[in-house]
Amino acid sequence: MRRSLLAAVAAGVLGIAVPAVHAARAQTFHIALREDPDQLDPTLAQSYVGRIVFAGLCDKLFDIDAKLNVVPMLATSFNWQSPTSLIIHLRQGVTFQDGTKMDAAAVVYTIERDLTMQGSARKGELANVTGAEVVDPLTVKITLSAPNAGLIAQLTDRAGMIVSPAAAKKEGKNFALHPVCAGPFAFAKRVPQDEIVLDRYPGYWNAKAIHFNQVIYRPFPNGSVRLANLQAGAIDLSEQILPTDVAAVKKNPKLEVVISPGLGYNGITFNTNNGPQAKTPIGESALVRKAFELSIDRQALSQVVFNGMYPPTAQALSPLSPFYDKAITVPGRDVAKAKALLKQAGVKLPVPVTLTITSNSDSQQMGVVIQSMAKEAGFAVKLRTLEFATSLQAGHKGDFQAYLIGWSGRVDPDGNLTGFLHSGAFFNYGHYSNPAMDKLLADGLATNDFAKRKAIYDQVQELSNKDLPLMYLYTLANIVGMKKSVQGFVPVPDGMIRLQGVSMSK
Repeated sequence: MRRSLLAAVAAGVLGIAVPAVHAARAQTFHIALREDPDQLDPTLAQSYVGRIVFAGLCDKLFDIDAKLNVVPMLATSFNWQSPTSLIIHLRQGVTFQDGTKMDAAAVVYTIERDLTMQGSARKGELANVTGAEVVDPLTVKITLSAPNAGLIAQLTDRAGMIVSPAAAKKEGKNFALHPVCAGPFAFAKRVPQDEIVLDRYPGYWNAKAIHFNQVIYRPFPNGSVRLANLQAGAIDLSEQILPTDVAAVKKNPKLEVVISPGLGYNGITFNTNNGPQAKTPIGESALVRKAFELSIDRQALSQVVFNGMYPPTAQALSPLSPFYDKAITVPGRDVAKAKALLKQAGVKLPVPVTLTITSNSDSQQMGVVIQSMAKEAGFAVKLRTLEFATSLQAGHKGDFQAYLIGWSGRVDPDGNLTGFLHSGAFFNYGHYSNPAMDKLLADGLATNDFAKRKAIYDQVQELSNKDLPLMYLYTLANIVGMKKSVQGFVPVPDGMIRLQGVSMSK
């Protein structure tokens, strides 16, 4: 019923009723998401919008601030005893939303769960971690098989979210249906494709920073519907406003838009070695993939779909990162050269490519533009639309030829590269494998020396652009729309909606 109501609001037919509804929920904060999250278990979760929900549900050992500094959260500090021995000191007096203690034993349990649970999406993020042990109730020792320069950065995200051992043991495989963490809001209910409701947890360690009794997250894959609900007052904040809708938000005196550069990218992953779908010209030949890249005008794609607000890119790292390689230039569109490469590859024209896209509106638009551009170079692109969570499942199964999928970005370069380019990595959907790449990625984690790491990751991206298992399209910008009555919102490059300090003026 709520879905049909909000659709009607978007159509403008129930606008008169909105103020009364808004008045009735003064202590509830409504957030619009671009799609429905996948499972709400930090160990298993993969979606970007899921991380936004976790920002209200699950605190992490560490966090990042607006300047990309690592700051304490559930942990107060850390120190390296040796390159392979990390000591983490925990905050005193923290409890989970079920009332149990968040202590060293809980951290050890969560790390072991991330490393051993079937289907864990965190195992690769905890690269080289061989175990964890309790030193005392507020101190944890993590042991590694080899140095990992990116580990602390990983603990600022889902790998650092600590779950209640009591709840996890009780729920077992159903933990995602009733997740319990140490965040400001406790899970109340979820209606798939409709809403996720969290209620304020009164025992939260930083309770003074929380100003709502409830937060409700609602998925709107269609950007126009998302905008209409913001304009109608049915939601208080939208985690994404399409660039083409920015002008409309700015014109509304009751709304404002906050635009900030992001850490992530969007791109096309090619299936090079994951099952029968890899046995295609574009999967088996780097020449064909290069021809496909040269058929696409990234600048025009960004201009048509995103009003030019998403800068074209040919690398995984954001310009915000000190590891960003300024020497990498974005290839311009060259249809003649693309045709020459296809001729050199000896493939029959037109080259068939099925491009998997998701059901949100910007993905749909990109698919159409890419399809049109590639056609001129000799590609016959067929668009295949899946709901987001279903597309992730298809990616892991190898049920795709080319997959339009983004990544929200991480502070450390390893978080943007290893999970996608290392043999057997969790997000390496196409099963790309190159021993030279694997060695470079391992070398990048083995040293904390910035200059050495920078040189290594420059080589990683050079090799990636040669083999082209993943074609980067553009760097993300975070475009948040909200009511002007929203106070205290701080944009952070990772795009998460942190509710600490956020309030609504009367």
